Amino acid sequence: MNENVFWQLIQESLNESNGELKDQHEVLITMLSKYEPEEIIEFDKIFNKFYVKSYTSDLWAAAYIINGGCYDDDFDYFRSWLISRGKKVYEESINNPGGLVDVISIYEAGDVEFEDFLYIASDAYKVRTSQDDFYNKVIRIAVPKINLTWSENEEELEKMFPELVEKFW
Repeated sequence: MNENVFWQLIQESLNESNGELKDQHEVLITMLSKYEPEEIIEFDKIFNKFYVKSYTSDLWAAAYIINGGCYDDDFDYFRSWLISRGKKVYEESINNPGGLVDVISIYEAGDVEFEDFLYIASDAYKVRTSQDDFYNKVIRIAVPKINLTWSENEEELEKMFPELVEKFW
């Protein structure tokens, strides 16, 4: 498995599920469970790489605005949602979190997260192998320590991401 296959699987699952999170979860588990166990582990390794890369102060500020608050776990679930939306949305959001204003509807605001996506590889591994030892076989990359460059002050957030504040705050 390589990054191209990783993103292809995510995009195919996104398309097949019409963007519905629960459906995408099931579709991707079905697709991924057809791969060899080592490839499922590689999928998780690639996921973790992008997951860690998305651990930034600016993206956290955007998630805070969009969801009306964002604690540690919420940011984890937000970042897994971000990866689930595909390579284009992921990369554009990493480079410009304010661009999420064009991706997320006002109706989604407050609940932009996908916790179950964190467990796609382990779920697919269990389907493929009938084993519960997935986490004994993977190495997690720890997220780096970051200093948040923003506060919960609305004026400060508005200076960072005026479009997000206007739409979601």
